[in-house]
Amino acid sequence: MENKRIAIIGGGINGLFLAWKLSQKGNDVTVFERKLGIGSKIVCSGLFSQRILEYIPQSRALIKNRIKSAVLHFPKKTITINFSKDFFVIDHSSLDKLVADLALKEGARITLDQSINTIPSGFDRVIGCDGVNSSARKFLGLPDPCFRLGLQVFSRKESLADFVETWPTKKGFIWKIPQGDKVEYGIIDDPGSARKTLEDFLGKNNIKTDGLEAKLIPQGLIIPVNEKMTLCGDAAGLTKPWSGGGVVWGLRAAEILVESYPDFLAYRRKVRRFFLPKIFMSKLTTKIGYFIGFKLPWLLPGRIKIESDFIF
Repeated sequence: MENKRIAIIGGGINGLFLAWKLSQKGNDVTVFERKLGIGSKIVCSGLFSQRILEYIPQSRALIKNRIKSAVLHFPKKTITINFSKDFFVIDHSSLDKLVADLALKEGARITLDQSINTIPSGFDRVIGCDGVNSSARKFLGLPDPCFRLGLQVFSRKESLADFVETWPTKKGFIWKIPQGDKVEYGIIDDPGSARKTLEDFLGKNNIKTDGLEAKLIPQGLIIPVNEKMTLCGDAAGLTKPWSGGGVVWGLRAAEILVESYPDFLAYRRKVRRFFLPKIFMSKLTTKIGYFIGFKLPWLLPGRIKIESDFIF
């Protein structure tokens, strides 16, 4: 394969992973990041399935806690979901910095404080990894995906509990994740109601928190029919329908892109073939689970064991 000049718009986890892997193949890769630093102001629960080690083995050193189960609190039924494999709690900012270092060691260039107002010129391929409000997606004339709002706050109490808790809402859920040195609370829900729902929950349970952060969560796979420019990760709306998580799915899409490179049309076919059935099944399972949990809770067992990466 002829080595090419590649521009990657966005220095988040997907863009950095692509920079690392494409540089390993001898390509000349430049990452354009609009922020002043890698890993700054990241709103993410930091809950990862063990598949993170398949893509970034070095991330094992960043594990802060291990999660074995999730407790779902429906109004009239509490269910314990045991995971087939532990989840890891990892600081997302530290993970991004780790992958940035790996990319730099392979020869990639990362330029910071770079707002991109047009498609970068002088490159053979351009990859948009610039998140939920992707400029690359706009350059391509593509529609926005659907959005939900994610909010994140922290309680400064230490906890190494091995389970997370969730409280389903009409269009999402509230979560509690022990991170070792602190406890994270958050919500993913309709943008018009998420903040009030979270504040009411925290107030009702007398939970003191600080550090409110917000982020739109995209949903709706969007990959262009374009031979020279494509999208990956949040820019492509690739998140899990229930949890809104997108890191491991994004890394899988990035892996497919690297395997298909430089054929962006093949990447599009393979990503759609791989993820569309999973998105459909996840949406269907969520609708059925929510309907039963809210309307017919007595039908739910008190304990379930699942393959861990399906919903989170």
